Amino acid sequence: MRFFIALIAAKFIYFMIRAIKHSGGTSLAGMVALRICPDFLKHCRKDIGTAINVTGTNGKTTTSGILASILENDGENVIHNVKGANMLTGIANVFALEYPFKKPNNAVLECDEAYLTKFYDYFNADFLLVTNLFRDQLDRYGELSTTASFIQNAIDKSDAILFLNADDPLVSRFGNSKNETVYYGFEKVEFCSQTHKNQSTAPSEVFNCQCCEPLQYNEQFFAQEGHYFCPKCGYKRPVPNVSGYAKIFDDHTELRVEFEEKSYDFTINLIGLYNAYNALGAISYALFTGVEYNIIHSAVENYKSIFGRTERRVINGHDVLIQLIKNPTGASEVLKTVDLNTNIIVAINDNYADGRDISWLWDADFEQLKNAQNLVITSGTRAKDMAVRLKYAGISQERIIVDKDIKSAIERASKEGNTTILPSYTALLEINKLKF
Repeated sequence: MRFFIALIAAKFIYFMIRAIKHSGGTSLAGMVALRICPDFLKHCRKDIGTAINVTGTNGKTTTSGILASILENDGENVIHNVKGANMLTGIANVFALEYPFKKPNNAVLECDEAYLTKFYDYFNADFLLVTNLFRDQLDRYGELSTTASFIQNAIDKSDAILFLNADDPLVSRFGNSKNETVYYGFEKVEFCSQTHKNQSTAPSEVFNCQCCEPLQYNEQFFAQEGHYFCPKCGYKRPVPNVSGYAKIFDDHTELRVEFEEKSYDFTINLIGLYNAYNALGAISYALFTGVEYNIIHSAVENYKSIFGRTERRVINGHDVLIQLIKNPTGASEVLKTVDLNTNIIVAINDNYADGRDISWLWDADFEQLKNAQNLVITSGTRAKDMAVRLKYAGISQERIIVDKDIKSAIERASKEGNTTILPSYTALLEINKLKF
């Protein structure tokens, strides 16, 4: 009875907030549902055949989006937190709005690393895909070892089959004898573009093996991702079950995937190596679970990014590309892909969901922007801090425009020409509500 009351109340709250246009309605209805029925998610799990979780620091939304598209293309009825609200309230929100009208047989749910353990108290998954682990929101997550422990605690509770990024030494360690494990990773990466560079001037963190010896690399793609080994104890990158070969171009990636002695070719209409990793993770799950190649191929090639993840819009008659940045490694990889001939807006907020600590801006490779040819505008609540960072990145102070109002900044840039917007998370939410 409490479950059904929670459903009704959640739907009422959602329609009310949408009617008054107070917010996007991605969490409040779920919050109400959980307050009325703490076991709300446990009840929802009973109706789901296969549950797939995606977690990690970067790439959750894109990986789960591609995966959901593949399953829907395969004729499955999928419930998916498509807008990226990935804490308990956001996931409950999705179920509260879909039930009882949609009876999904698959759930593809991205989940915040810090909430995964709690989520598994109510909603144990059949599969868990872990993308990567990078330093992120130190005021919330703490050190990487803390984030890793959150995920490890969840794995300890679960019998889920694990899909792990073999190229990340922190992620590959989650493999164990209890959970069946599938590793995916890249054997070779070629950068076939002058825009999408393979080099970064951002500080590179040294990672140690569990025996305390610094890891060494035969191939290092970015950050700690690559072919690593320990010269002391012999620990090394596990051999991937699913291997990728990528050619990174200006506006797409050509991807060859090898699985069980067969080869499959894909074109990904997303930019950057980080998106190639996202696609490889989703494709790995699909191949492992027996989805036919032509179905995967069609879904991947027709996938359109959403909600600030390489999102493309037309504003004031000009092309606008929106790329979320939220931590040093993720931002540095995005900055490699920026077209320096576009107008550039960097919109940084320091709200709770962004992380109050913005010191990460000094670890991200904003030096990639020093040769920007057109407008460079900083915006958001920390626009002035971002302007200082760009000054130290090599952009002259006279060229940097500070406009804390995000809508005003976008209006100004998009009227002048094609524009690239690099927002933090809550700045992205604000952009999503704006009308142009």
